[in-house]
Amino acid sequence: MEAAAILTPSALAPFLLNVAPAMPVFIWGPPGIGKSALVRGFAEAVGLPCVSLLGSQLAPEDIIGVPQIVDGKSRFCPPTLIARDEPYCLFLDELNACSHEVQKAFYSLVLDRRVGEFELPKGSIVIGAGNRAEDQAITRPLSSALVNRLIHVQLRASPRDWLDWARQAGIDPLVLAYVENRSDHLWSKPPKHEEPFSTPRSWHMLSDALGAYGPRATIDDIRVLASGLLTPAHAQAFVAFARMRERAHDLNAILKGERGWPDRPEERDILYFMVHQLRDRLIKELPDEESRMSREVRELALRAKDLIVSLARISTELAQILVAETESGAALPAWYTVELARALPRLAAARK
Repeated sequence: MEAAAILTPSALAPFLLNVAPAMPVFIWGPPGIGKSALVRGFAEAVGLPCVSLLGSQLAPEDIIGVPQIVDGKSRFCPPTLIARDEPYCLFLDELNACSHEVQKAFYSLVLDRRVGEFELPKGSIVIGAGNRAEDQAITRPLSSALVNRLIHVQLRASPRDWLDWARQAGIDPLVLAYVENRSDHLWSKPPKHEEPFSTPRSWHMLSDALGAYGPRATIDDIRVLASGLLTPAHAQAFVAFARMRERAHDLNAILKGERGWPDRPEERDILYFMVHQLRDRLIKELPDEESRMSREVRELALRAKDLIVSLARISTELAQILVAETESGAALPAWYTVELARALPRLAAARK
């Protein structure tokens, strides 16, 4: 569903508020980014109970009901989960994972809000959601008739929205601090083979697991938990971040000249994380045009040049990573890259 508009979680809520009461909505998105939680939160916000049906577990009779003989005539009796007296939000989760027979059973329910002789109470809302074919999840093509009965949007993960929620939800401080530093690790594309991958849901699960351990969690415990929930590279970086905090390594102290890069072989994973941390900070704080720099940002840019030279003496590979693009394609401003190329020989010579 590439043609559908892409919304962040903060943009989805007002969209549903305005559109869902008038017409059924389908939310496309990869696993673990919060589609179900957002729909439940929306239903709660508008004061409606949320009734969830899981498409992958439904048979047609779960929708249209089973026939009964009443006064000599057959009548289909829909299940009590659907046949309610008061308005509610009907959430058709994993709608595109159900069989075509089940999809047909949804036709009248989605378009006319009717199942046989039963009609959804006035004020009820119908919302569907599902993963995309490229997400390596269990999906089936939606029939064209069902596609045409829904208004479609795509949901993408937003680090800003997730962090705003996490600060209020009591997410573990280590998880919160990590995602604040590496917001690009909040979500990664589902792999084509069986291995954990990072999503807002998996970070939430990691927070809950760390909470279950409490303060007795060791670095080895954190390594086991992270490797079982996150993209392997993200898990490795998270463990390095935990070790960095445990050993009181601080990028701000390095930028101020109070400390140097951690250069011992056993600290290489910490150094790797801090290199990415500095790169992300430079990408976020350096403007696209050099003329727009404040005095504080200029001082950061000058200090970073010196740090890149000292980093190259420890590891040329890590120095190259610092000036390379991120996984999402973000990069240092072109003017700064040019300035680095000009300044590095001079800075290196000054240190000899």
